[in-house]
Parts: sequence; C-alpha cells; structure tokens
Amino acid sequence: MKVRPLADRILVKREEPKETVRGGIIIPDSAKEKPQEGKVVAAGPGKLDENGKRVPLEVKKGDRILMGKYAGTEVKIDGEEHIIMREDDVLAVIEN
Repeated sequence: MKVRPLADRILVKREEPKETVRGGIIIPDSAKEKPQEGKVVAAGPGKLDENGKRVPLEVKKGDRILMGKYAGTEVKIDGEEHIIMREDDVLAVIEN
C-alpha cells in the first residue's frame, strides 16, 4: 500500500531499541517504553502560510528523528506499525 501524507504531516516507522542492555539483561516487552526514535518513511508537501504559499518541511524521507512518546496517531500499513504525525511533533533530527 502506498501512503502519501498531506500538508505538514509525516509518516514515521519507530525504530525498536535493542533487546539487551549492558550486562546482558533482556528486557521483556511489557516493561519496554515506546521508542522515541524513528525513520521518516514519507513526508507531505508542507503547509500553506497565510498568503497561500507552500512552506516546505524541514524533515525529508530517510531522516532519523526524535519524537515525543505520545506524538501522532498509530496506524498499521501492510501489517507494520507506523505513526502519522505533524512536523511540529518532531523534537530533533539525528545526524550521523
């Protein structure tokens, strides 16, 4: 299925944290927090300003981002969990 976000929305796939931590302890699923890191899968064209001009988004497809724990709306696309959220909910872009 192909999804194209509208206006200033982006489609993000959460990146799952590693299963183990230092010392080799395995954390069960019930004790895990929602990951706050994700990868932008698709981005909308941007929102319109008060003059009707399109303001492009700062994030683009392929960017790794940090987001709030409860940001956006969770959706299932082709059996995989994704989040549709506004660009305003992005806290930072992770640069390599």
